[in-house]
Amino acid sequence: MDKIKFVEEQSIKVQKHPSFKAGDTITIHYKIIEGTKERIQLFQGVVLQRRGSGVNETFTVRKMSSGVGVERVIPIVSPNIDKIELNKVGVVRRARIYYLRELTGKKARITEKRN
Repeated sequence: MDKIKFVEEQSIKVQKHPSFKAGDTITIHYKIIEGTKERIQLFQGVVLQRRGSGVNETFTVRKMSSGVGVERVIPIVSPNIDKIELNKVGVVRRARIYYLRELTGKKARITEKRN
């Protein structure tokens, strides 16, 4: 088992991302490759969860697009992530905030952490 972890750590390039948790609003600069062209698409939303550890760590981001909820599960060590920006730090009491899926409008707001 230790040999597998060693190979994973050596083969993956570790990127520095800001620390974020469930409830935070982030913007992900994601590389989209279409044929020979490459562009960067922004995906801004609320982090619902972080799962896993090390190379296998993923996070789920949810945003509302034209009244429809869109969720995306992204590996933290994905080579397609160009940059992650932390927009707001939210105050939630849970590590997985799936209850946001049923809420709409003002009920779906997360209080922002004050300094």
